[in-house]
Amino acid sequence: MSLLRSGLLAAALAVVAGTASVPAAPAQADDRAGLREVMFVGNNWDGTADVIESTGALTKVGRINVIPDKEQRLREIYLNPVKLAYFLGIRETAGEGHDQFVDDMYSTPDGAAVVVSRPSFADVVSIDLATGAINWRFPVSGYRSDHMAVSPDGTRVAVSASTSNTVHVLDITSGKELGSFKTGDKPHENVFSKDGRYLWNMAIGEVNTALDHPWLDFTKGDRRITVVDTTTFRAVRTVDMRQRLDAFGRGDLSDSVRPVAFTPDEGTLYFQVSFFNGFVEYDVATDKITRVKALPKNPSTSEDRTTWVNDSRHHGMSMSPRGDKLCIAGTMDDYATVVDRASLQEGPLVPASKPYWATVSGDGASCVISESGADRVTAIDFATGAKVASVPVGDHPQRVRIGHVAKGWTGPAAR
Repeated sequence: MSLLRSGLLAAALAVVAGTASVPAAPAQADDRAGLREVMFVGNNWDGTADVIESTGALTKVGRINVIPDKEQRLREIYLNPVKLAYFLGIRETAGEGHDQFVDDMYSTPDGAAVVVSRPSFADVVSIDLATGAINWRFPVSGYRSDHMAVSPDGTRVAVSASTSNTVHVLDITSGKELGSFKTGDKPHENVFSKDGRYLWNMAIGEVNTALDHPWLDFTKGDRRITVVDTTTFRAVRTVDMRQRLDAFGRGDLSDSVRPVAFTPDEGTLYFQVSFFNGFVEYDVATDKITRVKALPKNPSTSEDRTTWVNDSRHHGMSMSPRGDKLCIAGTMDDYATVVDRASLQEGPLVPASKPYWATVSGDGASCVISESGADRVTAIDFATGAKVASVPVGDHPQRVRIGHVAKGWTGPAAR
């Protein structure tokens, strides 16, 4: 019997991960005693995280230093030739000449700490939101940490260790490893199913070389989706989009799955791929690609694929809570747009400087993008497709995540 028809996989398909389409942090905003819903913005090159309002004007609430141990980490790296080689390699490739100090972050359910993946330091740390001190540190296998995901109950966090082709799942309070599993080459985004029983990982392959011509696609490695049971950490399904794209007649597209968004019923997956100005629609139950949407190109964008950051053309997408609109970050084309899911018709192209991520505001009314080229985050109304708010943040914002802090919190106390 094929995997697609097996009872185990049928159960997995019934709970296909959907938390990429709606903020993954616990949804209760201000109904928790003593907590306030906010957004955390990871400023990758700064090593800081700005905390802003989750709705409305996105007003700043506070800022966190996520590398308080920078001197200690650098000392360890410079005393280890292998670690130093990777550290400098990250700076010159994925970091575009900068160190990558914060990739992803999630707050703990009690709002007492924020857990952060730090690529250049190859670790995950928990930062105490009251004091700014490190509660725990987990060095990942290999030499670089990347995207994370938090379980629906907020108790577990998964992190991609991109150079070891591994995903670690940690207890969010203690930092203890609960399990791990192997993936394809360069694991990237992680998404939990709504009930937390399954975890999807997207391996994007090698994106840091200049071997970007289509005929050199074979050099990019093993790119696939791995779905695991979060109790056993064993794979229940793998999906190679190469076969599905070819069957749909789009052998010209890369099979490197980048950011994703699931529909609220968890039956349809939308995803971006390397080098493409648009996205793909995939029906999970039939295991088939159903539509491909190309979005407008910016005539000012170079067609030299080696100039696109980490093989991205468009990188960042989210879905409205009702599942009727998609928000797309057109990274190298310098815009974002809201797309009607039924017709796949895009709305106004909202100018944005290298938008790198897209999430959903706390009230669900807006898409929030990080403009990494302008050091700001911007909200776009799902209903009108128009820009409604923008606020400056730190150097090179990337991931934006919903989370919680204590009511009245304005930043760590001076120590």
